[in-house]
Amino acid sequence: MRRVRKDRQRALPRRQPQAGRGSASLWTPAAFQCGFRGSRSLLFLLQKTHRFIYYSDTGWAVGAEESDFEGWAFPFPGVTVIEDFVTREEEAEMVQLMDREPWKLSQSGRRKQDYGPKVNFRKQKLKTAGFSGLPSFSRDVVRRMGLYPILEDFRPVEQCNLDYCPERGSAIDPHLDDAWLWGERLVSLNLLSPTVLSMSREAPGSLLLCLAPSGFPEALVEGVMAPSRSVLCQEVEVAVPLPRRSLLVLSGAARHQWKHAIHRRHIEARRVCATFRELSAEFRPGGRQQELGQELLQISLSFQGRPL
Repeated sequence: MRRVRKDRQRALPRRQPQAGRGSASLWTPAAFQCGFRGSRSLLFLLQKTHRFIYYSDTGWAVGAEESDFEGWAFPFPGVTVIEDFVTREEEAEMVQLMDREPWKLSQSGRRKQDYGPKVNFRKQKLKTAGFSGLPSFSRDVVRRMGLYPILEDFRPVEQCNLDYCPERGSAIDPHLDDAWLWGERLVSLNLLSPTVLSMSREAPGSLLLCLAPSGFPEALVEGVMAPSRSVLCQEVEVAVPLPRRSLLVLSGAARHQWKHAIHRRHIEARRVCATFRELSAEFRPGGRQQELGQELLQISLSFQGRPL
């Protein structure tokens, strides 16, 4: 299952006139212009970027309209988008409860609330002191996650709420989440406004592309197309549309090999997201630190937390 499908057209970018800087729709190819920062090297910045758009009902990334790779596609596994995961009423209540707690200023114009252990990732050490669990309003959200096969055994030990606002120039640079403490799946609930998750990969090598059949994506059947073109991994950016109130799950290659980012141009209104993380194998049963992992789970799933 990749997506609970409501209206495929919401995920289909269409070419529209660009009225000016920052005025392009989130869903138009014009909105996917180059804007890399932070972890990218100067060489990478100077490389041409080929933009692809992820179609969650097929699991394929397709070349953007009027680009060099329009009509070409490649499988992009590890991304699941579940639309309308919460209702409008639940969304409003969650944000209201978040706003009752203090927000701390974070990097790149973001504000944050952390519910989790204090971690020193460089030294690979953590402390449970002060961690009192996930917030009470997340209990039903976590329970609902377990109704989906991809998340039926997902037990989060950390929740990070992030507040994005265009007036603050909010963004987050391309990055990979830690893999020492955090496990296979990253789960994020997108609230208040739609946005685009931009995914890129700096690894050497090429991606094999297939010519998408007419009538794509409905006509696509995996395995019927033979790759006949390639593109350098470093030159590809995949745009993953995230509708309002949708739940995103990253796993596999999308979790461990592709960096993810939110660009400033894709924040057109206030956006709040709640990101949930599970434990890595080292902290799970049979792992070297399984006892500490069990302690973290007991605290987190008490749902009595306050932000650190």
